[in-house]
Amino acid sequence: MTGAIDNPILNSPYEQPDRYYEIGPQGPTGEIKDGRRPSESFIPIAVTKKGKKGKDGSEQAVFDFDVTGERREKNSLINDIRRDVARWRRGSEYAGVTPITRKLLQHWADPDRENRVLFAQREAAETAIFLTEVAGRTHGYADWRKRLEPENEAHNAGLPRVALKMATGSGKTVVMAMLIAWQTLNKVQSPRDARFTNRFLIVAPGITIRDRLRVLLPEDTENYYDLRDLIPTDLKGGLEHARIVIMNYHAFQLKDAKEIKNVAKNTRLLLRGDRKDDPFKESPKAMVSRVLRDLGADKQQIIVLNDEAHHCYIDKPLPAGEKADKEQAAANEEARVWFKGLQAIAKHVGVKQIFDLSATPFYLKGSGYNEGHIFPWTVSDFSLMDAIESGIVKVPRTPVDDDAAHELVTYLRLWDFVGDALPKRAAKDKVKDWLPPPELEGALRSLHRSYEKAFKHWKAELEQHGETPPVFIVVCPNTVVSKLVYDWIAGEQIEVDGEVIAHKPGNLELLSNVEDGQSLARPRTILIDSAQLESGEGIKSDFKRVAGAEIASFKAEYRRRKPGADVDKITDEDLLREVMNTVGKKGKLGEPVRCVVSVSMLTEGWDANTVTHILGVRAFRSQLLCEQVVGRGLRRRSYAVNEQGYFEPEYANVYGIPFQFISSDKPIVDPLPPKPVQQVAAVEGREHLRIVFPKLTGYRVELPDEDIFLDLDSAPTFEIGPNTVPRWVEMQGVVGAGERERGEDRDYRTKEVAFALAKRILDTQYNTVDDKRPWLFPKLAQMCHDWIEQKVQLAKGYTLAYLMTITEAQAEAAEKVWDAIIQLADRRGRLRPMLNRFDPEGSTGEVDFPTRKRTVPTEKSEVSHVTLDGKDGNTWEQLLAAELELNKNVDAYVKNDHLGFTIPYVYKGRTHSYVPDFLVRLKRLEGEAFDRTLIVEVSGTHKSPGPTQAKATTARDSWCAAVNNHAGFGRWGYIEMTNPLEFKARLADAIQLVYGDAPIIGDPDLLDFDDHRSARGA
Repeated sequence: MTGAIDNPILNSPYEQPDRYYEIGPQGPTGEIKDGRRPSESFIPIAVTKKGKKGKDGSEQAVFDFDVTGERREKNSLINDIRRDVARWRRGSEYAGVTPITRKLLQHWADPDRENRVLFAQREAAETAIFLTEVAGRTHGYADWRKRLEPENEAHNAGLPRVALKMATGSGKTVVMAMLIAWQTLNKVQSPRDARFTNRFLIVAPGITIRDRLRVLLPEDTENYYDLRDLIPTDLKGGLEHARIVIMNYHAFQLKDAKEIKNVAKNTRLLLRGDRKDDPFKESPKAMVSRVLRDLGADKQQIIVLNDEAHHCYIDKPLPAGEKADKEQAAANEEARVWFKGLQAIAKHVGVKQIFDLSATPFYLKGSGYNEGHIFPWTVSDFSLMDAIESGIVKVPRTPVDDDAAHELVTYLRLWDFVGDALPKRAAKDKVKDWLPPPELEGALRSLHRSYEKAFKHWKAELEQHGETPPVFIVVCPNTVVSKLVYDWIAGEQIEVDGEVIAHKPGNLELLSNVEDGQSLARPRTILIDSAQLESGEGIKSDFKRVAGAEIASFKAEYRRRKPGADVDKITDEDLLREVMNTVGKKGKLGEPVRCVVSVSMLTEGWDANTVTHILGVRAFRSQLLCEQVVGRGLRRRSYAVNEQGYFEPEYANVYGIPFQFISSDKPIVDPLPPKPVQQVAAVEGREHLRIVFPKLTGYRVELPDEDIFLDLDSAPTFEIGPNTVPRWVEMQGVVGAGERERGEDRDYRTKEVAFALAKRILDTQYNTVDDKRPWLFPKLAQMCHDWIEQKVQLAKGYTLAYLMTITEAQAEAAEKVWDAIIQLADRRGRLRPMLNRFDPEGSTGEVDFPTRKRTVPTEKSEVSHVTLDGKDGNTWEQLLAAELELNKNVDAYVKNDHLGFTIPYVYKGRTHSYVPDFLVRLKRLEGEAFDRTLIVEVSGTHKSPGPTQAKATTARDSWCAAVNNHAGFGRWGYIEMTNPLEFKARLADAIQLVYGDAPIIGDPDLLDFDDHRSARGA
């Protein structure tokens, strides 16, 4: 980037954009070009600076346009139609249209209107009208429908679809109102004109949008025709002839007959017999009658308006070996329901035209098309960059640089750092004192510090005018993570024996629901599962359980606002939906909400315009998903123009969402045929070969309560520097002003930090509910002080604040002090495993994955194949697998691929996960009631260089010792194989050592059962 661009707004929101920022190979050049920005194949964001500096220190930032295998290309159909529409619009004569249409178009384009129509809205409506009334009918204008028809045959089974692409926040609902008015008023004027109709079906992706689209009903008190002055006064009476049905696509699902409800599945199958169709489910024709019953019996065709139309498509089979994940498969299934519903309507009633409206009319990954391939029936495009340069939306600012010692920008690619550390399923017991991964905590605190600035501005300038507070959004991958993040941010109830005894405040002060030890009556932070709320099928019990306190608070607030109302008649779903949909709305239930923690993505149509900060804590596998989530925060707060007639820029700071660009409508060259795929999975009937293993997050040492000593001579140094989470992060939009969040600026005294470490050691290593040992605190505090003075090494510019603001860093430091304390203790410690609270146990029965690696079939394994690492396989692993098949003492084995078995170890002060090669279960000795398992590492030529000694030592002396002391997973040992010529003998020796409880199973000084040896031999 050649220079900072302070104000990204170049154009009036009401006129065709005539200037734009040039984007070159290295991103925005800062140069302003004349004319309209061409519709192109990407969404540019700020370029990351890290790792891209030249030898002279200059920045060499480069845009990555290669994510989906193609470069920037212009969307040719859109640009060609746009030129014709611009020529047709010139002079506002609008040749070739009906008098009614011309009157509407001129009314919408009138520059003297008080309530002007945005150009983005005009252009979309004009394009739809142009294709219907002008293209191919008026001299000088090509028939673009001929370009659309083959695309609709290929992609839509002949359904007549036209897609209008408009950036989030640019007013798609207004465009729908314009199209309804245009069609209805023309039909009233010319009943026999087959181009027009007054029957409309509006399809939405969920209940929120469905309910919000009521503004398209002329009888609604807040209808857009009146509110936005869309119809000239002398034509308004004709609108009463419009017949409109608004529904969410779920209504297309075929319903069960009343008679079959609550009948058992087997009984239903028996009654069905050999019939291919299900007599107990409504037919597609009956579904169409149900959906359209409010349109009456008129025979004329209908117009369909698809809102958020990227959810409606036909997927095609994936290439051989590819498999859609669960999220992609669900999206494809929803798309089929929507599309088949439209097909049924076209068959039984007739569809004149389908207008698709979406900010992102692109195919999803897993749909069978290239991810981000634009729907080829898209005819107009007002892109995110157009919207930014016209000031219609906020400018998204993403992290572009920080001072962490790796090339990735930490808070841009957050999931890469925290994804593996977050739980995939709920813990068996209630989780207490959960610690976010350090990068996640750093991101939360950094974004909260930025939020504080927005909050102070609101408090000083906006609150007095009745404006609602700025809003912070967190998007999480599942209910488990969202609940943990919600409790960490907002605080939680402390329960003993099922009774609430206290309220613990949240970690982010402005977003905490607990203040002065009391739960706030009006929560600042809410937890929402928008996917469940949108389906209309109710909220699952697990979510109701975690959101119980929140629901109760809002019921109390509802009673206060409406004293005579019967709260019991309001469902929890209705209540939470009302709260979610009114965030940022004055006088509504959601008014005081400052933070929304969302399970999955916040619903489309969620129109809070007060969002200033967004944190993505999930995998973003598609650029479409990235833009959709970012789009939730782009609606403007103010639409007042300045003296030049332009909007002032507004910004939204975004962490954790690495969106880059969206693909074009150009055909994409098919890739080379992939290698054959082998499905590797647990084999039915081999359950007797199942190997069960524990999943550990770390280790702890148990000690008797004796005097404690500190040995710092052998303790490693603890570095605080660039290898920790960033001290600062720089945010930048593709254009516009940037912001640097400078991190924690408070200085902490050594004694203050030592006290915090001592308290953590006391709480984690000594204190229990019934056994408190406060007398140890002074000695621990002095030890921590000595450790900080002698062992903590601060890089230039870094402070001890890192140990006070990042909880996991504080926990790691406390562990280092504890390690030094126990080294001179006059009694033996006992190592104990720290099992994963959310996922404590794994097994070979869960393996199921496709691979293009070389494989070897198995007989002694529950898993069908051994996958061989390396480009051309791994001869050493293949040799070992053969030895395991032949060895008479081997009962079962498995290659550790997609098994989930890891060994946590520490290297250079950071925690890593070691994935050894094989697990080998031995045949039981006579009289033994437990299994013995050998972990085998093949250290061959395909291994990457790394901390191999730390891995092996931890695996043998810590992991095996801790798990063996646990006694719930049998007896374990560890061995490395380094010479294929010795595999057979080495394996035999290792097996005998495991049978004999030799040091192969862990450091004898840390084992519980060193005096209880089993018999040797097999």
